[in-house]
Parts: sequence; structure tokens; C-alpha cells
Amino acid sequence: MSKKNKLLKFKENETFKCLIQPRTEEVLRCNHPLKGNWHREVFGNDSPIVLELGCGKGEYTIALAEKYPDSNFIGLDIKGARLWKGAKYANDNQLPNVAFLRTRIEFIESLFAAGEVAEIWITFADPQEGKPKKRLTHPLFLTRYRNILKESGIIHLKTDSRLLYFYTMEVAATNSLEVITHCEDIYGSPGSVPEEITTIQTFYESYFLMRDIPITYMAFRTNSQEDLISPEWDQSPYIQSYKTITIMK
Repeated sequence: MSKKNKLLKFKENETFKCLIQPRTEEVLRCNHPLKGNWHREVFGNDSPIVLELGCGKGEYTIALAEKYPDSNFIGLDIKGARLWKGAKYANDNQLPNVAFLRTRIEFIESLFAAGEVAEIWITFADPQEGKPKKRLTHPLFLTRYRNILKESGIIHLKTDSRLLYFYTMEVAATNSLEVITHCEDIYGSPGSVPEEITTIQTFYESYFLMRDIPITYMAFRTNSQEDLISPEWDQSPYIQSYKTITIMK
């Protein structure tokens, strides 16, 4: 994308009411004015709030919002040029239950109050090979999610990355987290996951499927009140599954 096109998108982003772009000083070691006020100030209702982290162009956020009009959906990403597409669609189609948030995931506790979020989706995130602390399902991130989720709040992970999937399964096992469901190949196991898991696809998901790359899914809760700890990944039985599949490829 040319610099000119990016600048045009950034300028148009400023006109979208559905796109919130906090300044760093509004979220760095302080609470944003919207914290605890998303229902009243943004959506004007008390419907559940569902947050998609690293939403990219907002395809999944939009699709979920159109499928479930009785819930509110917020797509979060740091890239303004990506968010432009989802925000423009929501604006042009006057979707009342969609918002987009341009910020870093590290700041979510400055933007959402305890129990303000009902569910979190993580779709096709960077597996951060060799950098476990940057994985969106590392205990450092899960602790942040737990602090804003309702007590029974669900985290959904949908990914083409076997590494991220098996790593997250080990994190859940290490911390005795409740795994609601999991599947190593959602298209190869019909009926094993909820309908929206397979009927809603992003551009990247379609790309992976065309190349016969299995898509994994798991849903779990971070309802443990203990400090979340990192797994002994090198000794995990899940890494053996990951290595076996990698070798077979």
C-alpha cells in the first residue's frame, strides 16, 4: 500500500464514529474515559460485549456482528490502515453493534472494566515462534483478559498455527483452566465445533484452507483465581504432538 493511500485512510478513519483511537497518554498507566462505559457511551444498550483481538481488517468482527445482532462486537488492532476497511463497512452499513478500537492489546485493562467483556476471540494471531511471552495466549496476556472478562467469560482461539494451538492447550493444562471444547481440524471433524466456527471465514483462513492447512479451535475459561504460570513447554506432551505433526509435513 502506498504512503498516500495510507494517509487517506488515516484521514477517513477520523470521521468514523465507530472507530475509537485513544492517545497514548489516555491509556498509559491510567484509565480511559470509556472504561466501564462502553455499554452506555458507545452502544447504548446492555447487550454482551465481545472483543476480537488483533482483528486486522475486521472481517470476523463484522461477520459475528451481522450474525448476532443482540450482542455488541469490538475489533481491536494497532494498524489503522487495516481497521479502515472494517470501520468503513460498519459506518456505510450503519451497523449499530460494531465498534473498532485502535490500540495495543497491552492497554486493554485501561480501556475495559472488570466484567465488562463477555467473550474474547483470537483469530489467526502471530504464533510468535521463539517468543512465547508475545503470544496472545501467554499467561501474561491471559491475566489481562481475566481482569476484564465476566466470571464465566469465554476465550476463543482459532488458528492455523499448530504451535499456538498446542501451546495454549498446555497453558490451560498447567493452570487447570476449563477447556470447553477443542479440535485439531475443524473442517475435518464435522459437527465437532459450533456452527459459526466454520461458517465464518477470514481471508487468511480461506487462503490456508486452499493449501490444505488444518484450522484448529479451542474455547476455554480463565476462571482460576491463582496466578497464571508459564508451562514447561519443552517437557510438555503437547510439544511432542506439535513436533510429530511438523516432522510429518
